[in-house]
Amino acid sequence: MDSDTHTQNQNPSNSKLKVHLVTCTDSAEFTLLSESLSRTSVVGLDAEWKPVRRSFPRVSVLQIACGDSTVFVLDLLSLPLSSLWQPLRELLLSPDIFKLGFGFKQDLVYLSSTFSSHGGFDKVEPYLDIKNVYNHLQHNKKHVSKQSKSLSTICAEVLGFTLSKELQCSDWSCRPLTEEQITYAAMDAHILLDIFKVFQAKVVKEGDLILETTVLSNPDANLGLKDLFRNHDISDKVLRAQFHEALAIVQATTCSDVAQMIPLAGGMIQKSSCWVTVPMDEDLLKVVKKYGDKILLKESDRKPKSSKKKGKKQTLINGINKENHFEKFEWQGTPPWDPSVGGNGYPKFLCDVMVEGLAKHLRCVGIDAAIPYSKKPEPRMLIEHAQKEKRVILTRDAKLLRHDYLTENQIYRVKSLLKNEQLLESNGMVSPSLNSKCFSGY
Repeated sequence: MDSDTHTQNQNPSNSKLKVHLVTCTDSAEFTLLSESLSRTSVVGLDAEWKPVRRSFPRVSVLQIACGDSTVFVLDLLSLPLSSLWQPLRELLLSPDIFKLGFGFKQDLVYLSSTFSSHGGFDKVEPYLDIKNVYNHLQHNKKHVSKQSKSLSTICAEVLGFTLSKELQCSDWSCRPLTEEQITYAAMDAHILLDIFKVFQAKVVKEGDLILETTVLSNPDANLGLKDLFRNHDISDKVLRAQFHEALAIVQATTCSDVAQMIPLAGGMIQKSSCWVTVPMDEDLLKVVKKYGDKILLKESDRKPKSSKKKGKKQTLINGINKENHFEKFEWQGTPPWDPSVGGNGYPKFLCDVMVEGLAKHLRCVGIDAAIPYSKKPEPRMLIEHAQKEKRVILTRDAKLLRHDYLTENQIYRVKSLLKNEQLLESNGMVSPSLNSKCFSGY
């Protein structure tokens, strides 16, 4: 399958964002990816997968957003992993490229599992989590919530627009990827760069990057091992080390090219000799030195967490099996607005926060659809609202179906993720004689 190029226009600040779908290593898009990485200093990383039980999912898509408003969406189900492992490993370890992510450790665990037959991955460095960026941006504000913020929430607060997460749980293993999936994946990675730009501008403005500059000198660069051990300034360090570490110490001490070592909080990173990159500028290097971090996977991270229970415990709600409880309140039988059960023939819905956008679509085709009084209502308040106005609750929240206050045919769990598909799904609950023309013409 040929690689495609897509343009993102939803975000007003990124109307010129270029998105490249990479499906093979001998494509022009893959060559462009290599060229972009050779001249960029900051990338945003994200990954998508189809959830599975009792094992690590295979990563289906890896997104790499570069600083030149270009995002590469790598189709890992089409690309040969054997050809991709080494370039990805060098990217994750390159000291010249600052990696941004949002909770990327889980992505790295799944990536490592996906590439396990080729050696996997165990480290990302230098790295900065957008969660930490957000916390720094909020440190001067009062009454900051201690709850973990989602990327969509951070995007809204920092950049002023909402990041749609509708397709987060879509089936990323299906091919071909839809235009909507590609756009969603690209924006998820690129938005990390936008948030980082706000952070970088703030720390520069506040003078957070006024760091002490030390002139590095290397008087021992030409000394041999024997003379090196005689040097009083460093002999204590060498003598305390194991013998097999001596060579590494000598190499690090006698390195004549200081530019090959990148300072970072907690140590130095050795520059890769295989990856052709452009060194970071001075300002970015200071950000890396002060705020840079790393992700390091332990052996325990590589094993799926298995349950200690031998059998699956059935959850009972008032003595009823949970699955049967869901079936009872899912949707069955005649809708409450049907005249045969005393209704007036006019459907009425209450769309909770997970399908709030569906309410607008329903109203456009003449359906009475409301949203909760408050943005985050308690489940009981939501149910009471529906009961008071004789509405059917539309939701994607399976947990809401557990509440005992629900009555039969009072709630419907929407299956679809896209608004248009949700609208068609709702059509199955509405009398065809009332709204079939509206739905078919939408």
